[in-house]
Amino acid sequence: MSTKTADAAGSGPMGWEQARSRAYAVGLAAALPTVDVPLADADGHTLAEPLAPRTDLPAFTTSSVDGWAVRGPGPWRIVGRVLAGTTPAPLTEDGTTVEIATGAMVPSGASAVLRVEESTRTHEGFVDGVPRPAPEWRLPGEEAAAGEELLPAGTPVDPSVIGLAASCGHDTLRVRAQPRAALLVFGDELLTAGPPAAGRIRDALGPAVPAWLRRYGCRVRTTDVVGPVADTLPAHEAALRSALAEVDLVCTTGGTMHGPVDHLHPALATLGADYVVNTVAVRPGFPMLLARVTGPDGRTRFVAGLPGNPQSAVIALVSLVAPLLAGLAGRPMPVLPHATLAEPIPGRGNHTHLALVRLDRAAGTAHPVRHVGSAMLRGLSGADGFAVIAPGSSGTVGDQVPVVPLPLLPGERTW
Repeated sequence: MSTKTADAAGSGPMGWEQARSRAYAVGLAAALPTVDVPLADADGHTLAEPLAPRTDLPAFTTSSVDGWAVRGPGPWRIVGRVLAGTTPAPLTEDGTTVEIATGAMVPSGASAVLRVEESTRTHEGFVDGVPRPAPEWRLPGEEAAAGEELLPAGTPVDPSVIGLAASCGHDTLRVRAQPRAALLVFGDELLTAGPPAAGRIRDALGPAVPAWLRRYGCRVRTTDVVGPVADTLPAHEAALRSALAEVDLVCTTGGTMHGPVDHLHPALATLGADYVVNTVAVRPGFPMLLARVTGPDGRTRFVAGLPGNPQSAVIALVSLVAPLLAGLAGRPMPVLPHATLAEPIPGRGNHTHLALVRLDRAAGTAHPVRHVGSAMLRGLSGADGFAVIAPGSSGTVGDQVPVVPLPLLPGERTW
């Protein structure tokens, strides 16, 4: 039985871990093509091939200190200077030296490098001192050999990776194309400016979801945020068709249930969408979905239906969208860190409970926060992630539990 048929038949919500794994698998199966980008534009991308140096690192013997490259026993007669970026002449006579800068190429024939602060310079143009027993230089290949794999494909590119790639002699990186995403905001009751009033509430997801998506490595333009979309089936269908023609992922907010103005499911049916996940046994966030649509070009696009309640929508992002995007980028499935509960957290029956927590990284502990209703954002604003309380259990003080971190900027490490 297909996923679409099974879910539509009312077989019950999918387990949270299974939903997360399935979202990653379908993303990986539809991984985006590879492109070459200049180093300056690579931040936030994902390596599509291993990173290896083009030469030995260092490529030649370099001085690790400012001082004197000497040959033979001292005192040494000064015969020149070597600065970084030049190729020195060899030292051919014992008792000679050249001044040398940190990072400069050590001349052949040198027997040692004497630190400048441990040397004495005489009026007769000589240098005296005692070199340390350990060589004061870096040998070719000391950091890495030419062609050695330094980072595997699937590594997120951050400034440290960019710097390493430059030191390896690369001008461009082969990376996965970044997914492009759009957001459709559903709900006639939403205001896009000013305070809530007269039975209408302020849209909190239209401004926030694109920022979350960018932190997961998506490209989202201002024009890719549309809404509020009118609460009619034709409006929903038209908005989805228009967005899917342009992007890899369309996120929607609200309309994931089957109420009188919930038109997402009928609109997906008219598009011939195939459900990857349709509702997840998780609280908050239960009525979330992920579907795929095959475009006229034969390429797969995705629709992620986020609940209308703000915290539930973020839980849908971390549960379905984050693993989907990891797969599309060719990254490994995100591994969840663990923390020790500092306070008890109740379970949610046969549903997984994702509970907002603040992390004490020094102590490795997780502390529940307040104001965590599915419609609230106050608790989310002071949290670092969600503690995962398994179905049929509760969290007690001292328990080691997985934590789903909230995303930072692309490439930033959370722990």
